[in-house]
Amino acid sequence: MNYFVFKQFLHCCILFFLFLTFGCTPFIVVLGVGGATAAYKVATDKRTVGTQVDDLTITARVKTALIDDPSVYANMIDVDTLEGVVVLRGTVETEQESEKAANIARGIANVGEVKNRLKIGPKTFGESINDGITASKIKSKLLVEPGIKFLNIDVDVNKGIVSLSGIVGSMVEMEKICNIARSTRGTVKVVNNIIVRNYN
Repeated sequence: MNYFVFKQFLHCCILFFLFLTFGCTPFIVVLGVGGATAAYKVATDKRTVGTQVDDLTITARVKTALIDDPSVYANMIDVDTLEGVVVLRGTVETEQESEKAANIARGIANVGEVKNRLKIGPKTFGESINDGITASKIKSKLLVEPGIKFLNIDVDVNKGIVSLSGIVGSMVEMEKICNIARSTRGTVKVVNNIIVRNYN
């Protein structure tokens, strides 16, 4: 299992226990830099803490299953889970590899749906570097933009195509995020998978 994912999972389990103990008041637990970040994300996410833990567990299981399968190049596949819906992004070499990855995800317990957004065809080293730079620029802008809970937004870039996902509390916040992505140099197209949901 990816160490970072496993560490986040442990943080969320601890936060879930504290949530049951202290109620739903937002809180930040100091567990080191990574722990504080995870705590902030849990406290500001529009999903319930239980749903966040479930989604993180599914993501970890899918990633582990992909790594364990020698016919899939797991390092090129990004896995996100939102309320039981698994989204696969990245680049694979063949249609067969794409279908294999999707089938692996479908076989994981508690997966409600799999959205296969994998691209077919190898990505050059230069494209990988450019995509990483574009993603970093977008995330940096989201970090300093007022009114955006940037940790709740996932940004993936594949050959200049920016995919945005997560849950926000208003249409205004969603539009801000999309406009930032569109205006960032290196962006060819923006695919908006953000869900607007106000639980207040």
